[in-house]
Amino acid sequence: MSNRNLSALFLGALILFTGGNAMANGALTAKQKTIAEVAAYTAKGDQKGLKQALINGLDNGVTVNEFKEILTQAYAYCGFPRALNALGTLMTVVNERGNKDEQGSLPSAKPKGTALEYGAANQTKLTGREVKGPLFDFAPAIDEYLKAHLFGDIFARDNVDWQTREVATIAMLSVRNGVESQLNSHIAVGKHNGLTDEQVAEILNVAQKAAAQDILFGFGQENMAYAKYFKGTSYLQPLNKEEVGIANVTFEPKCRNNWHVHHKSGQILLVTAGRGWYQEWGKPAQELHLGDVVHIPAEVKHWHGAAKDSWFTHIAMSVPAEGASTEWLEEVGDSDYNKLK
Repeated sequence: MSNRNLSALFLGALILFTGGNAMANGALTAKQKTIAEVAAYTAKGDQKGLKQALINGLDNGVTVNEFKEILTQAYAYCGFPRALNALGTLMTVVNERGNKDEQGSLPSAKPKGTALEYGAANQTKLTGREVKGPLFDFAPAIDEYLKAHLFGDIFARDNVDWQTREVATIAMLSVRNGVESQLNSHIAVGKHNGLTDEQVAEILNVAQKAAAQDILFGFGQENMAYAKYFKGTSYLQPLNKEEVGIANVTFEPKCRNNWHVHHKSGQILLVTAGRGWYQEWGKPAQELHLGDVVHIPAEVKHWHGAAKDSWFTHIAMSVPAEGASTEWLEEVGDSDYNKLK
């Protein structure tokens, strides 16, 4: 998350959300949620998180061979090193559990013909259209590799269905930087293969939460002490209480704090991950990204929080001042918040 992995990967995806509670509807099965989580940890290269997610998945009925397929497929979206490391972690987990987990089925024989031929047919069925474009005319080799290898050699392996493969692919792409176009394309492909808007929203949320666990200064605990001043769920990791108060604050998508004022003391925000907002009373909201710094003067009414479609993390530093206090005010209403892009 500290490398902008949660910054702007959801551009365009928001149009797929069908309501404010889409992420909380439990649209995915336990098995699907685990696969999304495993895929996100694999793409992030987080072996510790991946190990626990694999254990949870095996307990939830994912077979060893299904995980092998997902982690092998991962190399096409996040490279051989992360796919190989993830497969090594799976091998360790299976061995530590005494090789007693269900192995699951192996893929059936590949179709007749060449991988290029049946891969092209698979690509058309998977996407619902013949895939063309100037990029493939410019570099025809990449078109051949996609058809023959990804959609032929990999997607022809039928012991994992295409919808499940898209659950994993969407999760992988959602925690990587600079792949907005591919993410949105695979969201469309996932929907073509039966995923609902609610399921897509939950895949994105599961993946982002998995990615958020490697926050630079620590994820911390749910911010219960200040929950009444926040709309949505936030997490707090205190970093320093001596002289200068410093805390790492993480907001789930849509979470924001109430309007408030720091009396006699200002505050400084250092954005470390994700996309969020800061707004002063009477002024337009300011979009925030990794590396942004916000100075909040004393006595200025303001709020800050996450974008609708992204986790958001900042370091909050309080400027020391005698008699300093914070006055919490009204919520940032949905009607105003939902106008933000």
